[in-house]
Amino acid sequence: MSLEQVNAVVRPGVLPIAFSLVHQLLIEDGTVVFAGGPSPQFNDEWARRLGLAINDHGKERTVDEMMTQRIGDYQAFGELQRQVFTATEAFVESVAPDTWGDVIVASPYGPGVANTFSARVGGDAGISRSDAIESWVYQHALRHMGEIEHARALVGLSGMTS
Repeated sequence: MSLEQVNAVVRPGVLPIAFSLVHQLLIEDGTVVFAGGPSPQFNDEWARRLGLAINDHGKERTVDEMMTQRIGDYQAFGELQRQVFTATEAFVESVAPDTWGDVIVASPYGPGVANTFSARVGGDAGISRSDAIESWVYQHALRHMGEIEHARALVGLSGMTS
C-alpha cells in the first residue's frame, strides 16, 4: 500500500487504513506489558518520527475524531511495526509453559475491563496470560486485519490473501 492509500478517506464514517494500522499496533504494544511482556516501544520520539495526526491508539475516541488519523512516514511505521512484533514474539517464546494459566487480571473486573472481549474470555476465573495474549494480540489483530483487507478494496487494491 502506498502512503496515499493508507491515509485515504473514502467517505465520512469510514476510517482510513491508517487508523486500523496504528490502532492495532499501539494496542498490542501497550498491552503485552500487562501479561508480563516488554515495556511499550512507542514513545514521543516514535510519534514524531511517524508523523501521526493523532498521537493515540484511539480506543477511547470517537469515529469522528479518528477520521483524521494519518501516518506521515509509512517507512518509519514499518520499522516500529517490526520492532513491536519482534518484541511480542520474543516475549511469547519466553513464557514458561506452566504460567500461561496464571491470572493476570482478577475478576470482578473494573469498569475499564468489564465490557471487553478479554473479560468475556476470562469470565469469572479472571483473565489468564493465555486469555490476554489471545484477546489483546491475536484476536484483536485478526479483527483489524479484516478491516484493512476490506479497506484495501475501497481504495482500489485487491485483497492481501490468495
